[in-house]
Amino acid sequence: MLVALIAACEIGFWVLLAGGLALRYLAGMPRLGAAVLLCEPLLELALLVVSFVDLRNGGEPSWRHGLAAFYIGYTVGYGHYTVKWLDRHAAHRLAGGPKPPGTKYGKARAVHEWKLWTRTLVGAAVALGLLQAGIWYVGDAADTGGLQAWQFAALRVLGIQAVVAATYSIWPRKAPAGADAQGEAAGSGR
Repeated sequence: MLVALIAACEIGFWVLLAGGLALRYLAGMPRLGAAVLLCEPLLELALLVVSFVDLRNGGEPSWRHGLAAFYIGYTVGYGHYTVKWLDRHAAHRLAGGPKPPGTKYGKARAVHEWKLWTRTLVGAAVALGLLQAGIWYVGDAADTGGLQAWQFAALRVLGIQAVVAATYSIWPRKAPAGADAQGEAAGSGR
């Protein structure tokens, strides 16, 4: 059931995002669109509650609970950023807004990658905290090795993101001759 709820939350995230942006830019109802976008955190709250209820009702701590913690952590770290990024691109494509700036080259790209690492740090911290809360919640009543494995996975993801950011700092990508130092948004990877 928990895996189905995680999938439903992910689908719900994209449905709310598409609906909110459509209301804002296609239907001309920016306030209603913003209200729909603000409903997205309710999905993660529901997932958090169901995860803890599952543990409380005797559910064995497993990869499903770890995945739920990662999903919530990702949403906290990257959710607002993703919505804002898509909102800027929707404004450009659907409402004639300015083209979003990109960061493909040089120091600007390195700074961008370290900002992404900070978001990953926030997401990992949330996931680690939720996993630790789950471990404490079930205590010695169940095997919590699966949840601890997800904690190490969160730390590995954080380390990988740090390596990626460091490579952009150590070996900055140079703009081709005649290209703007900031680059185009299309290839910025967000």
